[in-house]
Amino acid sequence: MKAAIIGPPQSGKSTLLGAATGVAPDPIAMPQVHQSVVRVPDSRLDTLAKMYNPKKITEATIEFADVPGLALSEQKGLEDLKRYLPDIRQCVLLVAVLRDFDNPSVPAYQNRVDANADLNELRDELALADLATIENRIEKLEKSLKKPSKTNDQEKRELALLQSGRDALENQQSLSEAITNEDDLKSLSSFGFLTLKPILVVYNVSEDRAAAEDPPAPPGTVGAVNVCASAELEIAQLDPDDRPDFMAEYGLSEPGKNRLVRKCYESLGLISFLTAGEPEVRAWTIRRGSDAVEAANQIHSDIARGFIRAETVAYDDLIETGDMKAAKAAGKVRQEGKTYTVADGDVILFKFNV
Repeated sequence: MKAAIIGPPQSGKSTLLGAATGVAPDPIAMPQVHQSVVRVPDSRLDTLAKMYNPKKITEATIEFADVPGLALSEQKGLEDLKRYLPDIRQCVLLVAVLRDFDNPSVPAYQNRVDANADLNELRDELALADLATIENRIEKLEKSLKKPSKTNDQEKRELALLQSGRDALENQQSLSEAITNEDDLKSLSSFGFLTLKPILVVYNVSEDRAAAEDPPAPPGTVGAVNVCASAELEIAQLDPDDRPDFMAEYGLSEPGKNRLVRKCYESLGLISFLTAGEPEVRAWTIRRGSDAVEAANQIHSDIARGFIRAETVAYDDLIETGDMKAAKAAGKVRQEGKTYTVADGDVILFKFNV
């Protein structure tokens, strides 16, 4: 799963990603999309590691594409957006980083600090990019339909759907608002339409607001997070033993980047099931609503193909009882079949035969 980090220049995108990866951004790096893999923080793994003493701990991860700042009020910014569109379209989540702090030493985009205006400008340009794609495709379909072919019926259905999408965008609706039918969404998936992607808003706030509660999600987005990117980068670069005192100065109980990464994970509709043993304690990523066979396939296709059952215990039940043996004695361990819907935090041992 990949998320695109987008936003205006000087919004703090690269600083925020640097905080998440622990690697400071390169100020002289060429303006291009940078890919980074970020671990999803999960304290459950640390607890299981104390129980099993494994040789290895493996967290779930999310891949981020850091898109250079987009000055969409300028012609060059619009040209940059077109250049970066292929990378953005490959992502399933858009993380809009918006400046929400005053700092005279950091020039403000358009000489103002207005996060909501920046968000509206960004969404307008995403909609225009989708509209251009739709209009180009409609033009090709209309030409193709003038000639009889075996695909005419399919092309007519696609044309009608795209015309509906065009009408929605021209009336300032996103495609996600206008198109909700699952079959229609599948037929449009190859286009990578931007206004079909969920948007998570990150307000890059000043240090005195580093511990402020997250604001409500702006209309048409899936959530909002307050993070002070500069403080988070400083925290990430400290020795782990020094971080708690530094965070306390900001009133933080944990790094804000942890909240951000978890929010991205949740916004993508993802959960983690866990496996635990002496070789490894690991979090495995699946979509919420996945069944036991789909979960098994994340580990290995042979396990899914030869699936017999999933020996399952909820994480909380395992911790409460103390270990797997006690959990079994307490009747907390279940033998689940293929159609079982895996829950977040399930600790699973798959039984299979190939």
